Amino acid sequence: MDLQTTIYLFVGLSFALYIGIAVWARAGSTSEFYAAGGSVHPITNGMATAADWMSAASFISMAGLISTMGYGGALFLMGWTGGYVLLAMLLAPYLRKFGKFTVPQFIGDRFYSKSASTIAVICLLVASITYIIGQMTGVGIAFSRFLGVSSDTGIYVGMAIVFAYAVFGGMKGITYTQVAQYIVLILAYTVPAVFISLQLTGNPLPQLGLGGTYVGTDMSLLAKLDQVITELGFGKYTTQLPGSTLNMFMYTLSLMIGTAGLPHVIMRFFTVPSVKDARSSAGWALVFIAILYTTAPAVAAMAKLNLHSTVNSAVKTGGDLYAPEASLVNEQRPDWMKRWEKTGLLKWTDKNGDGRIQYYNDKTTNADAKAKAEAAGWKGSELDVNVDIIVMANPEIALLPNWVIALVAAGGLAAALSTAAGLLMAISSAVSHDLVKGVFNPNISEKNELLAGKVSMAVAIVVAGYLGLNPPGFAAGTVALAFGIAASSLFPAIMMGIFSKKMNKEGAMAGMLAGLFFTLFYVFAHKGIFFIKGTEYLGLIGGANSFFGITPEAIGAVGAMVNFLVAFLVDKVTKEPPAHIQAMVEAVRVPRGSKLVDGAH
Repeated sequence: MDLQTTIYLFVGLSFALYIGIAVWARAGSTSEFYAAGGSVHPITNGMATAADWMSAASFISMAGLISTMGYGGALFLMGWTGGYVLLAMLLAPYLRKFGKFTVPQFIGDRFYSKSASTIAVICLLVASITYIIGQMTGVGIAFSRFLGVSSDTGIYVGMAIVFAYAVFGGMKGITYTQVAQYIVLILAYTVPAVFISLQLTGNPLPQLGLGGTYVGTDMSLLAKLDQVITELGFGKYTTQLPGSTLNMFMYTLSLMIGTAGLPHVIMRFFTVPSVKDARSSAGWALVFIAILYTTAPAVAAMAKLNLHSTVNSAVKTGGDLYAPEASLVNEQRPDWMKRWEKTGLLKWTDKNGDGRIQYYNDKTTNADAKAKAEAAGWKGSELDVNVDIIVMANPEIALLPNWVIALVAAGGLAAALSTAAGLLMAISSAVSHDLVKGVFNPNISEKNELLAGKVSMAVAIVVAGYLGLNPPGFAAGTVALAFGIAASSLFPAIMMGIFSKKMNKEGAMAGMLAGLFFTLFYVFAHKGIFFIKGTEYLGLIGGANSFFGITPEAIGAVGAMVNFLVAFLVDKVTKEPPAHIQAMVEAVRVPRGSKLVDGAH
């Protein structure tokens, strides 16, 4: 069976499974639509949370970014994993104890104010839509490879499919579909990694293979990779950082606290029967996520080495990387390169007219590498590889069997679809439940509330799809911006809502607005107003990364500090919360349940 037919078969079977589950678990009420009736088992919820979490950014883009950033890319692993621990230990059980559907509802009740709830909705919408833009970038890549079309067409197809099954199933359908998607995507990630680890190191466990010996040599795999890429003018893989140490710290912190503030993940803890189950499902989610996150560094390093050995035969033989015969002849390039060229995500330009592909860092400051490239007649790097394709192309680069390549295509689609659907749920519930029912029309019927939720999903997917055609960065980079927005706006309000009984509504609202606007001002200066190209205003803030060298992806941590500071100052000059609110906050932190907080759904 040829490759394309095998891919159609695997993706078709996986889609049939998702649709079957969505029909079986169709939502029959508002409670089932928003919170799956609060009856999901902790292990099931942990698996669904892992699928919700391991989005296109984690599955498709993270290893690609680590592959490019080297050691510095570990910040994604530390930030996102650390964030989950924060979420599990500090927030999830307490939020679940409130028994509310959504984060804005929690903020509205805790800060006894519809205005606070409305501000939380705005923060949630900005963070979620930014997140979906990153997901739609991944959706476009997955569908473009699957259908053999451009990534733009892939985004249009993905938009229609994500919308259809999110609307159809609601949270109940999404939860059980995500369990199936988790199984598909984790197999799709680990199976090729096992094959490639065996090929390169003889060790079937990629986590161990990463520290193993490169076959045919007495060098470790990482030492070999360091040797090859530094000789080609890139930074040393095992030591390079994204900017300064301060930036790496703030980037990691932003991802960490952004994780704990992201609404679509928090919502998952409202779907289990009890507070104990919320804590338990957070633990299970960590286990399921760890399987992929401990594999990603191996996938990244091995994919990078395989890519270089594909275009330069001297990588394997240990010969001169700059020898004319070492570079791959374009006419003899493997079929996988031709397939990815159709998507527009891999490009070759023959700059020196020799018909061969030279791939190196033509902007290097390494004088030795620069001199060797000039002596060899190289006129610039000729291969442009979008980092978001590294994982999807990985089994093809390693020339693995067709069924493994098809499995990865199915996994990429599962990852992209599962998180996008979860985010649409968060947006839908924020608009219909918190804004329409909570603020504008409290007497709205259940039917019309559901309709409002579905209309808001449609609007969100169109906006995110449009911006996904010209995303502000790679999938994981765009998602990092969303984390920064959540970190600077929602996380401090949730933390203070749980752990400070004296924090009042004026302080919380001022803090959320200050954190959100500070972060957006800095991000939009770099990426354009609402991410629209050509509207950047870097001159106004003194140039790129002008705030102590901190990048826009890392500024959320500073925004969170601004939030805390403003909230504290405003709180000091305004009156205390009412006594019953202070008593409620005390009650939430008591290990056993309190009658003061019963808001069951």
